[in-house]
Amino acid sequence: MRVLLVTGSSGGHIFPALALMDRLKESGTDLLLVLPKKNNGSGMAQESGCVKYIPAFSLGLRLGSKNISGVCFFLVGAWESLAAIIKFKPDVVVGFGSLHTIAMLFWAWLFRIRTVIHEQNVIPGRANRLLAKFVDKAALSFSQTSSYLKINREKIAVTGNPIRKGLIRLERKAALDFFNFKEGKFNILITGGSQGSHKLNTVCSRALSGCDEKDNLQLLHISGGQDFALLKQVYAQCGIAHKVFDFFPDMQYAYSMADLVICRSGATTIAELQRFGLPAFLIPYPFAYAHQLSNARVLGDCGSALIIRDEELCVDKIRDSVSELIHQPQKLETMRQAYARNQIADAAGLLAKEVLNLS
Repeated sequence: MRVLLVTGSSGGHIFPALALMDRLKESGTDLLLVLPKKNNGSGMAQESGCVKYIPAFSLGLRLGSKNISGVCFFLVGAWESLAAIIKFKPDVVVGFGSLHTIAMLFWAWLFRIRTVIHEQNVIPGRANRLLAKFVDKAALSFSQTSSYLKINREKIAVTGNPIRKGLIRLERKAALDFFNFKEGKFNILITGGSQGSHKLNTVCSRALSGCDEKDNLQLLHISGGQDFALLKQVYAQCGIAHKVFDFFPDMQYAYSMADLVICRSGATTIAELQRFGLPAFLIPYPFAYAHQLSNARVLGDCGSALIIRDEELCVDKIRDSVSELIHQPQKLETMRQAYARNQIADAAGLLAKEVLNLS
């Protein structure tokens, strides 16, 4: 069987595709991953096997030189997508969202090749809303997404959002030792995503470095590049136990040591929190607000997370909320147990099954 996977440029699109590829390799499937050219050299797909890059483009609502250029790149990308279909001869094409996937899935539909889309967020993007009407299967990370798609329910499968196979829970002591942290303290992981979040970084560092319980805290803060030096200085001056990284690839150690995560609510982050069953403070990114707020509500509604709107994010809010969990450990345990109502055991396996069943 031959499967072609096509994604957008963000990690939120690419990482689920890589997780699916890992699972499909177990069945001996021939695979081709197609990415926008802007991802060439990013390292995200280096170990995935056969990768092809096609021109990337962006289209806005206003007529202008950028849009004209975008249309040109779209046409070149569409031509190269057709060439990839003809050369690889896939049995199934799987799209993971974004405008970059439209041409490839259109050619697959035209040539009567079986098609699947995967939607990572609760609210589907424009590309997947359009493509859902034509594909053979729409795989969803969240059951709530089905209400946004005007398609036959038989085409829908709720698979969850596949995450990297290396993200498995480790023994807590091994994870603490990895960071030279001590046992018996309250461990917080703070991350604003791959690019970091200046507001989240500054508010959390000020709140936690000045809280009354700081002697009982250990912080792992993944800052992004912009605030790395600043955070190192802030935490060193206040004497709180900490590790700061601008980027940290081995997240299985971070999640395995954490009692609480303070983070944004992208689709991949939500899936990873579900995998590890971690209580969280979720601060939806304001410039992807509808998507991230809807994602956050999946955990907020079941009681696994506290949602803090970006405009409400302040030193007192973080300090008081952390202090409450430290002094009420039963509340933290209730948040952990709430994940039992929101678990999908093997998202990569379920999505692979849907793909293989189309052959």
